[in-house]
Amino acid sequence: MKNLVVANWKMNPVNQKEAKNLFEAIKKGIRNVKNIEVVICPPFVYLNLFKGLTLGAQNVFYKEKGAFTGEVSASQLRDLKVKYVIIGHSESRQYLNETNEIINKKIKESLSEKLKPILCVGETNEEKQMGKKVEVLERQITENLKGINIKAVKNITIAYEPVWAIGPGENCSIDETMSSILFIRKVIFKLYNITEVLSHHRKRRELEC
Repeated sequence: MKNLVVANWKMNPVNQKEAKNLFEAIKKGIRNVKNIEVVICPPFVYLNLFKGLTLGAQNVFYKEKGAFTGEVSASQLRDLKVKYVIIGHSESRQYLNETNEIINKKIKESLSEKLKPILCVGETNEEKQMGKKVEVLERQITENLKGINIKAVKNITIAYEPVWAIGPGENCSIDETMSSILFIRKVIFKLYNITEVLSHHRKRRELEC
């Protein structure tokens, strides 16, 4: 299994020329990199410019089509050869008021169109200081994955994204990152029954052999 590296460009760069130059530089820089899948997530307006690397989108809407001005559907992203989509990013939760229910709908819609969601979870600085990190992570994961079966979950990547460590904030140590990842796995095992999870992976290995 390849490691996944995701480059979220956010609302950058400011024009197509800079976007193309950045994309080509990345493509050249990872030419000889092995066992790593690099996913480029540019703004929607640049998605159709790039060929040669795996594309991801920064967000998606939870309806297939309709009168939803300014939104982009999963089927539209798939038509642009997008493979991954970031869902539940802290900035979307904060600035766009995305709830766990909305994020759950977006994940389901993305899966129905064969896109691979990258689900972002993480606590704010206030939640960290109050000792609520574990509570926040478990609630986000549980509500975001509600109604999604184990076969679908294998196509979801969960990214631990502590809000307090984004931008000029404090760095998240390796130890804290690893402990958070282990807790996320624990929640997944609890949600889907660890025996069922291990059995599912064992069957996959047998089929691959």
